[in-house]
Order: sequence, then structure tokens, then C-alpha cells
Amino acid sequence: MIGSLRGKLISKKHGNVLLEVNGVGYNVHLSVHNLSILPGEGSDLFLYIYTHVREDTIGLYGFPDEEERNIFTTLIGISGIGPKLALNILSGIPAEKFIEAVESEDTALLSRIPGVGKKTANRLILELREKLPAATFKKDMIYDDVLSALLNLGYKKSAATEALDRVYNGNESNIETLIRETLKYLTNE
Repeated sequence: MIGSLRGKLISKKHGNVLLEVNGVGYNVHLSVHNLSILPGEGSDLFLYIYTHVREDTIGLYGFPDEEERNIFTTLIGISGIGPKLALNILSGIPAEKFIEAVESEDTALLSRIPGVGKKTANRLILELREKLPAATFKKDMIYDDVLSALLNLGYKKSAATEALDRVYNGNESNIETLIRETLKYLTNE
């Protein structure tokens, strides 16, 4: 199975990219959102891959991070949801909003996603409620450390979490800088 690909982005078309890796071109399916945030053609690109094998075809599905790939694999584990519908779900709503909709049992929001009706939305909520902790976005230790520091400084968890979510981009490696930026955000509110 192919777990990831790193190569040169040759083209982007209709939910697919052609990624050249060591002279071999791979056609990889992506969500509309992920397709829109890709760099230009000719750029280097790294994608986590889910390889879907059927009797008559092999499909590659690409994701910018492992968490989104985990959500995708959880989705296709649900009865009646294949890779195309799972990718359509991730195209119709950002992964974080999808998780929030499942946790809050928001069938109205889920059924607005093209291809997902009320019946499918209810099935998603029912089946993902137990599985969601394994698929949710796991903020890394830096996020947790900064949140703990803000709570120790006396900020309410809701305010600290909101501020940290606005400031934190997932790439920050310096805790002190992240605390400083989050405190600036909190004091400017």
C-alpha cells in the first residue's frame, strides 16, 4: 500500500492531481478544499495517501495531513459510504466543522453537504459518535502546553481555547512565542 507520495505537481484538474514521483505519474483524488490550497504546477508536493483497491480499479486519495486521512478512513468504514462520498463530504465542509457537526448532532448542517441526505446524516452521527475520538484532530503537545499555561494564568478555558485556536497554525514550535501571541490576542479583545 502507498502511504505517502512526494513529488512534482504536474497538473490539477476536476478533483485530481497528477503527481510525478521519480518519473512515474500518479493520479491522486483530492477534496475541493485541498485542491484549492495546493501550490502551483511545477511545485514540490507531499501528500498522505489512502490506497483504495477494488477488483477492477485502484484509487489513490491524497490528504495534507494524517488527521484528515484518518477521518476519511473512518468515513469509508461506515456502511453505504465509499471513497467518493467520503471525499465529497470533506469537500463540502472543513474537517473541523464536520467533527463539530457530528458531536453536536447537527443533521441540518450535514444534510446540506451534496450527496448527504437526512438519512445519511443521521447514520453518520450514529456511527461516528463512538469512533470520533480516534479520528479527531489531535492538537500536539505545544497546543496543550500553551492552553495549560493560559489556564494557570487565570483565563477561562473557553476564552483561552478560542484565542489559541485563532493564533495557533499548527507549525509554531516555540511555546514562548505562541503564549505571547495568544496573550496579545486575549488582551486586544
